[in-house]
Amino acid sequence: MSERAFVDAMVEFEVALLRALAVLELAPVAAADELSAAFTARTLELDLGELGRATGEQGTPVPGLLRALRRQLSDTAAAYLHTGATSQDVIDTAMMLVTRRALDHALADLSAAADACASLVERFRTATEPGRTLLQQALPVTFGLKAATWLTGLDGAVAQLRGVRDRELALQFGGAVGTLASLGDRGLDVAAELGDQLGLAVPDLPWHTIRLRPARIACALGTALGVTGKIGRDVVLLAQTEVAEVAEGGGEGRGGSSTLPHKRNPVGAVGLVACAQRGPGLVATMLSAMGQEHERGAGAWQAEWETLLELLRLTGSSAAIVRDLLSGLEVDLEKMRADMDLTRGLVMSESVAAALAPAIGRADAQSLVEQAARRAVDSGRGFRDVLLELPEVRDGLGAGALDGALDPAGYVGVADALIDRALAVHRAG
Repeated sequence: MSERAFVDAMVEFEVALLRALAVLELAPVAAADELSAAFTARTLELDLGELGRATGEQGTPVPGLLRALRRQLSDTAAAYLHTGATSQDVIDTAMMLVTRRALDHALADLSAAADACASLVERFRTATEPGRTLLQQALPVTFGLKAATWLTGLDGAVAQLRGVRDRELALQFGGAVGTLASLGDRGLDVAAELGDQLGLAVPDLPWHTIRLRPARIACALGTALGVTGKIGRDVVLLAQTEVAEVAEGGGEGRGGSSTLPHKRNPVGAVGLVACAQRGPGLVATMLSAMGQEHERGAGAWQAEWETLLELLRLTGSSAAIVRDLLSGLEVDLEKMRADMDLTRGLVMSESVAAALAPAIGRADAQSLVEQAARRAVDSGRGFRDVLLELPEVRDGLGAGALDGALDPAGYVGVADALIDRALAVHRAG
């Protein structure tokens, strides 16, 4: 995703265009061979500082790039360079090439992260921990199910990004105003051959000011960042000292503090949250850039360049981080059990109310258990002891049935079936 990589992609467009012209006998084969050989041998000298200054002077980097290339080519090759194209063709198509390569790497990392997550699901399928709503303990959940929800997010992000890679990446080639007028009646032939040279789909019409493709790419990247950010935030919270149910792996020195020797900061998870925080603004910029003027955007198109590249950088970073995080995540089962006991049974209040309902009615059971929970909190006594003092519980349930209702492992609903579903979808993908 470097500036050099983007410049190389622009040169790649020019190489492919000259090759397409030569195949169609619209340019000398020798001219195409000359530029292709120089590009392949990495002998072209392209100064990024010079291109940057030219961008400020001409509004795009392409005029400066063409001047630099022509200085290093024969008169014949220089004469046929860029035939039929305009700056937007070069930049938009280069963006598609860079996006494809970035997505290939990101998809590899996200797929590996999903595999690591599936392993966590299988290993900790039945491990109970507190489920938390509004950051407070609510009901028991299994860590396997929590990881399964992460898995569905990762699999969904992978599917969406694959769809973008396979359907949205396409050649942009329309010339100055989208008519390919400078190529006469050969414009569509050149477009088809250029698409083949670059391995990009050729759309029915140029998409220079209909920005659905960049917008869809941006939205898919933004949602992928949202999924990895969610995983990162969960790990940050689970790794808190007071919770400490998980910890990042990575060995000695990872997560160290500049001043506090005892710290083991969840640096990977923090990185995921940080990347995700930047996504919505960048996606919004891409969406706001869709309203472009006539046949060339005056500012909105230019705003896309760095924005989309930054989204690709952030997504690639997050994909690598989440792969590393999930592959080495350490899960503390004893701490999960201890955290389940923090409320001394209060987390099972819904289960107790459900067990009492057949005997005294649902509304009365709810009210009775709520009052008992308050007495337990006010007195500092265990929830079980307070409940057994109530005749409705003592006579209606008895100690044995109450203990069953207070068992977290017995109140995780269809978690096991949901886990099976998530794993089946992952394996099918």
